[in-house]
Formats: sequence, structure tokens, C-alpha cells
Amino acid sequence: MSFLTEQTATESPTVVKQRVMGMILTIASCLIISTNIFVAVALLKLLLRKSSQSWCFVLNLAVADTLVGVAITGLATEDFNADQLTSSSSSIQGRTRCLIRMAFVTSPCTASIMSMFLISLDRYAAIKMPLRYSQRCGKGTAVGCLVALWICAITLGFLPGGIMVRSLQYEHYNGVCAFFSVIDDVGIIILYSVCFFPVFSVFVYIYLDILKIACSHQKQICQVRQAGSRTAEHQSHPRYWSHVKALRTVAVLVGCFLILWCPFFVVCIVALLCETCELTELLENHLWLLGLSNSLINPLVYAFWQKEVRMQIAAMYLCMELNLFTAVRNCLLKKKYRLLNVIKEELDVHVPHVVLI
Repeated sequence: MSFLTEQTATESPTVVKQRVMGMILTIASCLIISTNIFVAVALLKLLLRKSSQSWCFVLNLAVADTLVGVAITGLATEDFNADQLTSSSSSIQGRTRCLIRMAFVTSPCTASIMSMFLISLDRYAAIKMPLRYSQRCGKGTAVGCLVALWICAITLGFLPGGIMVRSLQYEHYNGVCAFFSVIDDVGIIILYSVCFFPVFSVFVYIYLDILKIACSHQKQICQVRQAGSRTAEHQSHPRYWSHVKALRTVAVLVGCFLILWCPFFVVCIVALLCETCELTELLENHLWLLGLSNSLINPLVYAFWQKEVRMQIAAMYLCMELNLFTAVRNCLLKKKYRLLNVIKEELDVHVPHVVLI
């Protein structure tokens, strides 16, 4: 009995910690799924009204973030049932299950990052090469880009974190389903080197080049104004300014991505290079959750910064409010009619009818 008590006492802090993490992941999953589905419905309505390649890429970002929230539910279940799964399943089964769940988290996260890259590239092409962009943009281009994106995301997700390459996985599993407990350091370096740092470099190049284009365009505007035509420039380039306004939203999106994911990636590389540094707990319990919150920030950015999405969400909200008001009014009217019928029946029973002769 004393042995069981000591064993329970030693295991309880770990179990409580995993339960708290499971609760946090559950709340995050509910917020991510609900917010992204709401924005995805608004984007789908916009696409049905006006077909646009850019909105297709943004809709794909919302779908990828929704799948991130769905995948997090598996990790939350793993944390809630950690003590039962450890006692009832073998180490090999637990490791395989954890690897598959990590792969299903990594793939949509990679798709989300690559979707932001695709959105930025689309806006860059619209500003840098407007004529060629208007000729080549369309449904075929959008479908081809999205298919290639998901193939790359699934491959990168299941390469180190799935079941494709056994050499990129740890053989010893301690029973705690976490990213760094099942994937080898080489797999992490491959994933981050292929996914994050090249995308980060292209982001920097794109926005520096766009800044240079905007400066040259501003010089042209000043020259036109000095020549006496203050409105000619705005009238001759309406599409340019619409692309610039859309790019502001993308810039905020990319800025949030860098703020939320950069600490995780940088500290991860530091942890791999510094063997004496104990940074695994910081990465798994704090910085990883900070990166996952990017899937919640993305739809909020579009909901507040993009005018078309904001107006569509406002229209959806008013429609839902009107439908709710109509449903409540109909329900109250039904109850009122039922009450009147009951009163009428009771009056017919208790009040005798007067027959006039």
C-alpha cells in the first residue's frame, strides 16, 4: 500500500501538468476552429459573388488553420488520457500513435505557413508584374498552386513526424506525447530548414522589393503633382492602389506570423546546437503554444483589416441576428396563440351558452 501511495504521489505532478496542457489545447482548439470556420464561410460567400485567385489562397489559409485546430484535439485527448494510455498500451504503440498525431499537426501548420507565403507572392506578382499577372491568374493557376502546396505540406509533415523515415525518429518513448520526444534532432533541422528559414528569406526579399517599388511610385506621384495634375495618377492606377491596400493586410499577417513563430524556431535551433541548455520544456509548453496561436490570429487579422471580409462578416452577423429575432418572435407568437386557445377552451367549458328564443 505504501508503494502504491508513493508511486501515485510521484506520478501526480506529471499527470496534473498534462491535464492542464490538455485543457489549454482544448480551449485553443475550440477558438481556432470556430473563428476560422466563420471567416471561411465569409470568404466562400465572397468567392461565390466574385471569383478571385487571391480569395482562393486566403480561403485555403482559413482551411489550413481550421485543420490545425482539429489536429490539436488529438493532442488534447492524448494529454487527458495520458495515464490510461501509458498503462494500457506498449511503448511502440504509444510512439506510433504520437508520431501520427504529430504528423497531422505538422502538416496543416506547414500548409498555413506556405499559404501565407503564397498570398504574399500573389500580391507581389500583382504589383510587380500587373499585365502578366492579369493574364496568368485564374482557376487553373490557383488549383495548381494549392495542389502543389498541400503535397509539399503533407510530405514535410509526415517525413520526420510520420511514418515515412524511421531514421528521423527516436526509438525510446517516455509516454509523453510531445514533438521533441518522438522526433530526432536531424528531423527537426530538416523540417525547419526546408519550411521556415527559406520562407522567411523570401518574405524579407518580397517586402524590401515592394518597398522599393512603392518609393519609386511615390516619386512619380510627386512629379505628376508638381506638373499640375493631382488626380491623374490616382485615376490611372486604381488597381495598383487596391493591390497596395490588400498588401497592408498581408504585411500585418506576415508580421504576426514572424512574431509568433520566430521565438519557437530560433530557440529550437539554439537547443539543438547547445546540448547543455535545457530548453525543451520552454519549447513544448510555451513557445509551441505561442506559434499555434497564429492560427487564431490569422482570421482575426482578415476580419478586422480587410474591408471586404469585414463587411461580409457584418452582413452575416446582421442576418444571423435577424433570423434569431424572427425565430424568437415566432416562438413567442406560438406560445401566445396556444395560451389563447387554452383560455378559450376553458371559457367554453365553464361558461354556459345562452340560447336566445
